[in-house]
Amino acid sequence: MPDVKVVVLRWGHRPQRDVRLTSHVALASRALGAGGFVLSDAVDEKIKQTVEKVSATWGGDFSFEMGTKWQHTVRDWRGRGGVVVHLTVYGENIQTSDVMQRIRDLGKDVLVLVGSQKVPREFYSPEVSDFNVAVGNQPHSECAALAIFLDRFFLGEALGKPFENAKMKVIPQEHGKKVV
Repeated sequence: MPDVKVVVLRWGHRPQRDVRLTSHVALASRALGAGGFVLSDAVDEKIKQTVEKVSATWGGDFSFEMGTKWQHTVRDWRGRGGVVVHLTVYGENIQTSDVMQRIRDLGKDVLVLVGSQKVPREFYSPEVSDFNVAVGNQPHSECAALAIFLDRFFLGEALGKPFENAKMKVIPQEHGKKVV
């Protein structure tokens, strides 16, 4: 598993419409190896409570930030030497290009931009995104794209990663359910 920090920035959250999906994007981020989540340009206490409750119960070190303008987060991230990856259907195909290897080879912390609605045009520019990455070039869910991106970035190793300080833990079973 690459020894870098990955944080997911969710842009364009619409509180009346996107609560469930934005929560899923945050929880998928956490479960698949990201170390934090930024709900940019919006404040939604319900999502924050959901993510913090899951982290407190199921363990791990996962940060949650909200309300910061995306431009500030991207500027600060790049200023600290991190790279920015924009997940977009128009980007380099994750399957047919070497984009994932090039990102991993940099060995830098990664900020992943995930939109909720039509993103600002600047997201596609080199001033904002070092990489525009497509998980296939067909329309689909940003949550699905993020999950595949993180799984490939971490080479599947995040799926077996233990979460420290967990109050609850699933014991995998061939049949039935066991939680301790």
